[in-house]
Amino acid sequence: QVQLVESGGGLVQAGGSLRLSCAASGRAFSSYAMGWFRQAPGKEREFVAHISRSDGSTNYENSVKGRFIISRDNAKNTVYLQMNSLKPEDTAVYYCAASIVAITPTSGAQYWGQGTQVTVSS
Repeated sequence: QVQLVESGGGLVQAGGSLRLSCAASGRAFSSYAMGWFRQAPGKEREFVAHISRSDGSTNYENSVKGRFIISRDNAKNTVYLQMNSLKPEDTAVYYCAASIVAITPTSGAQYWGQGTQVTVSS
């Protein structure tokens, strides 16, 4: 069992930056692939980024490539999402996710955080 708690959301102007954190409790954090998803009002939840449990390889949803960076610190049981050059369309609730298998846009995840709100004003 893994518990995930996100933090770092807030209100930022377009072009600004935010860093989201997700602290995991439970066993063997390094055994889990980690990811971020988001859900905007009236839309389905969508994949944002994934980082592998093994070699730290990453992949991103196309609209955030070059602007967002996912990273993990296994010593701190924490995964991060650095978000730069934010746009109003990035406004959403952002969810941290963990899975024993790789996280893809269609796979979902085994464990979810409660979400943190990110609002980007124009």
